[in-house]
Amino acid sequence: MDDQAKVLQVLKNAGVPLSQKEIEAKSGLDTKVVDKAMKALKKEAKIVSKIHCKWEPNHE
Repeated sequence: MDDQAKVLQVLKNAGVPLSQKEIEAKSGLDTKVVDKAMKALKKEAKIVSKIHCKWEPNHE
């Protein structure tokens, strides 16, 4: 599983929006790795932030 898939899986499993720090803690990935994966996921519209600084999978 690549980093993007791992971040997306953490968000799906959580069931609630998570901050980047929470994603890092649950995934065990480094800050820079999570940041890079989240940037790519945002660009592809796979994750959205409906609450300030909290992320969740895009269900649309």
